[in-house]
Formats: sequence, C-alpha cells, structure tokens
Amino acid sequence: DDTAVFKVVGKMFALVSLGEPPGSVTLKADPEESEALRQAHAAITPGYYMNKRHWITVDLGGVPPELVEELVLGSYELVVATLPGKHRPAAV
Repeated sequence: DDTAVFKVVGKMFALVSLGEPPGSVTLKADPEESEALRQAHAAITPGYYMNKRHWITVDLGGVPPELVEELVLGSYELVVATLPGKHRPAAV
C-alpha cells in the first residue's frame, strides 16, 4: 500500500516509497558502484529489505535529481541485461 513497484518483463528494478515527501527509491546497482555511491553520498544506503550487495536505497531529498535519474536508468538497464534476448524491450 505504501510502495510502488516498477518492473520490466516481470523483474523488479525500482521500489518507490509513497509516504511523506521527499521519500526514497530502492534500485538495483552494480555491487562495486553501489559501494562507491554509499561512500560518496550519505543519502544512499544499502537496499532497505533487499540484498544489500545488489540494491541501494536513495533518500530523494539528499541527492540531485539528475543522479536519481541516472540511477533509475542504470537499474533498468541492469535488469534488462539479464533478460533473454527475445524478451528484451527496445533500447531506452
């Protein structure tokens, strides 16, 4: 009820909290990149209730919107890359 789930071909790539603003988004991330992001931004933490190595949670009030957009696209692309070729959607 309080989280929107975004999927591509049935696989999750983003979870967005629908609570009080500014909210947060949990995204799939490359493990090495997610470690660097967590070190660079206090607003990026290990994925809430997710595999802490492969998911990050981003406090939307603590990072620039451009970074959020980049991270959402990266999450989508990571999930699409795991899909069999015939199920992959057209390039973004």
